[in-house]
Amino acid sequence: MEPNVKSEESVVGYNSSNVKKARLQSMLSALLNDPILADVPKKTTLADVDTLINLELGSAMRISIVKMDNTTFDVAVLNSATVKDLKLAIKRKTNDMEQSQMGHRHISWRHVWANFCLSHNNEKLIDDNALLQDFGIRSGSQVHFVSFVISRVYRKHTRRRKHRFFHGLGK
Repeated sequence: MEPNVKSEESVVGYNSSNVKKARLQSMLSALLNDPILADVPKKTTLADVDTLINLELGSAMRISIVKMDNTTFDVAVLNSATVKDLKLAIKRKTNDMEQSQMGHRHISWRHVWANFCLSHNNEKLIDDNALLQDFGIRSGSQVHFVSFVISRVYRKHTRRRKHRFFHGLGK
């Protein structure tokens, strides 16, 4: 009877989620090493793969992002993407590039979006819920980073103020 118990344990062990995950990871790594899939990031998510498939099918667009130092990189987003989706794609792409070039490095995206915004044809992309198509952004468009500070009271663009560290101590 003991041989049956061991065979049942091996069947249960074979069907466990850890074994399935390991098989999936090995199949995924084999696929990602294929030269046809060279543009897929190494640490990819299902959403990334879905966006790349939609890019090939024509229901997604590739946008060039121009940084402040005039270097560019491309991100892919769906045709129905919002400004928030574009920001998330920029965040993922930048984190992947920084991770591959310099190892672990933290970027404060709250600070980035508080001091800079995206711009297309001199129109600032401020509303996160606005569709990219409403700004005329199509596949192959260039989006620029520009300096930007939002006033808390009016929610409008203001001149950048210097922070005074000891503001109330003079009284």
